[in-house]
Amino acid sequence: MLLEIRDLWVHYGKVEAVKGVSMALEEGGVITLIGANGAGKSSILKAVSGLEKPSRGEVRFNGQVITGRPAHEIVGLGIVNVPEGRKLFKLMTVKENLRIGAYLDRDRARIAKGIEEVFDRFPILREKQNQPAGKLSGGQQQMVAIGRALMARPKVLLMDEPSLGLSPVMIDEIAALIRELRASGLSIVLVEQNASLALQLSDHGYVLETGAIALQGRSADLLTDPEVARAYLGA
Repeated sequence: MLLEIRDLWVHYGKVEAVKGVSMALEEGGVITLIGANGAGKSSILKAVSGLEKPSRGEVRFNGQVITGRPAHEIVGLGIVNVPEGRKLFKLMTVKENLRIGAYLDRDRARIAKGIEEVFDRFPILREKQNQPAGKLSGGQQQMVAIGRALMARPKVLLMDEPSLGLSPVMIDEIAALIRELRASGLSIVLVEQNASLALQLSDHGYVLETGAIALQGRSADLLTDPEVARAYLGA
């Protein structure tokens, strides 16, 4: 198993944000975490990526325990976060934001090649490479955020609400991109409030309620589950 989370607990003071969560991601697979705001989805991603220290449990990557390691070390291992809200440097140019994604790399030629690969994937960013990131549309900013993560040449991509605030057309583009990334061999953990989209893009789904897993299973099965449909799919 490429990425394993075992009995993970995360506290913020006395608040239990994540309660005994266990999940697994196979190489080349896509898993999704769905649930309402405050269900613990983002806290799990932060714990995996080293941005929050779990109070209990462990995270394993390629069989190696990485729980509590600094975020830059986890990026170096190949686990990279695309944060909710994109978190771009809005006064810096598109190209400068992309370079930040390769901050652990000292090979200028490899960085330049990575930027070209991002531009090949997102041609509109080539056109806007010298514009401040804050001047771009929401969809274009999401492209920059994903491109920045790809600059680190990840093995696992942690995507936190990539469709949030985007137009239906741009959501379709992001969905197509996730399928392309998966086809290229990348493994993905997808956090989404858009449950229907997330379950269509993933192999396995985990439904979170108040920090704990309420339901899990094959995404195709969850899509047709009456309980999931009633709570998350608007049925």
